[in-house]
Amino acid sequence: MAGNGPVQITDVILRDAHQSLIATRMRTEDMLPICDQLDAIGYWSLECWGGATFDACLRYLAEDPWDRLRALRAALPKTRTQMLLRGQNLLGYRHYADDVVRAFVAQAAGHGMDVFRIFDAMNDVRNVETAIAAVKRAGKHAEGTLCYTTSPVHGPELFVEQARAMAAMGCDSIAIKDMAGLLTPQATFALVSSLKKAVDLPVALHSHSTSGLAPLCQLKAVEAGVDRIDTAISAFAGGTSHPSTEAMVAALAEDPRATGLPLEALRAIGFYFLEVRKKYHQFESDFTREDVAVQINQVPGGMMSNLANQLKEQGALDKIHKVFEEIPRVRADLGYPPLVTPTSQIVGTQAVLNVLADERYKTITTEVKRYLQGHYGAAPGTVNEELRRRAIGGEEVITSRPADLLSDELDTLRSEIGDLAQSEEDVLTYAMFPDLGKTFLTQRRDGTLEAETLLPPQNAGGDGGSPAVATEFVIDVHGESYRVAVTGTGQKSSGKRNFYLTLDGVPEEVVVEPLNSYVASQGGNRPAISAEGDVGTTMPGNIVDVLVAEGDTVEAGQAVLIIEAMKMETELQAPIGGTVAAVNAAKGDRVTPGEALIQIQS
Repeated sequence: MAGNGPVQITDVILRDAHQSLIATRMRTEDMLPICDQLDAIGYWSLECWGGATFDACLRYLAEDPWDRLRALRAALPKTRTQMLLRGQNLLGYRHYADDVVRAFVAQAAGHGMDVFRIFDAMNDVRNVETAIAAVKRAGKHAEGTLCYTTSPVHGPELFVEQARAMAAMGCDSIAIKDMAGLLTPQATFALVSSLKKAVDLPVALHSHSTSGLAPLCQLKAVEAGVDRIDTAISAFAGGTSHPSTEAMVAALAEDPRATGLPLEALRAIGFYFLEVRKKYHQFESDFTREDVAVQINQVPGGMMSNLANQLKEQGALDKIHKVFEEIPRVRADLGYPPLVTPTSQIVGTQAVLNVLADERYKTITTEVKRYLQGHYGAAPGTVNEELRRRAIGGEEVITSRPADLLSDELDTLRSEIGDLAQSEEDVLTYAMFPDLGKTFLTQRRDGTLEAETLLPPQNAGGDGGSPAVATEFVIDVHGESYRVAVTGTGQKSSGKRNFYLTLDGVPEEVVVEPLNSYVASQGGNRPAISAEGDVGTTMPGNIVDVLVAEGDTVEAGQAVLIIEAMKMETELQAPIGGTVAAVNAAKGDRVTPGEALIQIQS
């Protein structure tokens, strides 16, 4: 069972480590000074791009992600660069047409990306085929990826079948992606052993330390012959991140397959990143610590903090355990998808809606409907057909590869963004995140790009060691105390500014605008829900679209509003048939539970 040669190391310090612990906020300026030392270590690769880094560069850091890739490539001449790619979703949250996938991969490869770790949230291999072919066409390393999860339908046989399919597509290696930290040592040994027997390709293990078991899993994987493991420099290791690079190098030092990496040099790099982490203290969260509960509820750390945030926002944090109980039930109804972006948001949001309404599927999100119709691909298991009928009625279920239904869209995207795009990279930036990308490109043109503020530590500056700014305080609401810590500010746009804070340790984000502007945009206070025909929301969110106007005739169950909450869109339906007497919300409005957004009279 033993593998051949030293265990290879991929260090995730420049991507997944800080994505897991400080909300993807590490800036390029803190990566480049240490790159010469990282480049000298002898890693198999350094993961440094993809995942949420593209979004974070645009949204928070006022950085062009393509500039980051070019800079890192130049600073790491001896080491393979590696990225995480969501198959047909690329780095966004929808399926893109094949021409966009091919163009994105070609641009990334052309600017120095060596290894593409390619996965699909459904483990539907049809959704990775185009990306794998594009990577091979560019002469780069395509790593087919298995999203590890547990369920009645998931076992080594299913993962082996998927690995064989990706090997047949031309993959150069296979990765096990344990995004939630669900692997146990015994399950790791069995899966790696099965893969090593089934495919003649190197096998890599990527396992988060959320449950605390990842280092043990990696040792058992080495026993089973794994070729490569993912680790993170100790300053950004553990918890929802990954096993420590230094610890794993030391653990394998006397093994026949010792990594051979220099421990002293790694230790020096660890000291550097220890200081860097202090700079981003405002993004630390209580929900990134080690917690074996993930082995029980399968909720990854990032998903857990998001759920806690949404429930606290509406005073329902006491229901979080009911949500944890509901998540497995929703997942079973959907055919046991792995909980990874975007399926984790799809399952989590629906579970919250079910709990808050105290009725399962009283409201069904738009994304659950799309999922059940097949827009994300084939479910691993059997879906609840009664739920499917309730969600999509008699509409046809897609059984083909979802992207086959998409026409080429690059020319349309180029036309839409126009002169704001100065290069093909800019067009692809717009493709990934249309609103965010357009704002970024506009501000870059106008010279108004502004990164969010990094706050100094509480004991930095001021006289006598007092804080430079007041960032933490306690508020009392109806006899209850809440600890609020302001952690940063975002760019000012259209008279508004985002503020980032924690409420009793839970990360929050609020948008602040001048009071007169807010009142004007809201048209004054909305009436409270008081009648049978009043339409409201169970979750705070933003209005995406208003589907009716005053005077319209509607039927009971007809969609009248679309709201976005927890990154998912949901239709709000008319509770009764009748005439729309008032519309109290407009596209873009922020709305909260209890407000009568639309009033219908029978």
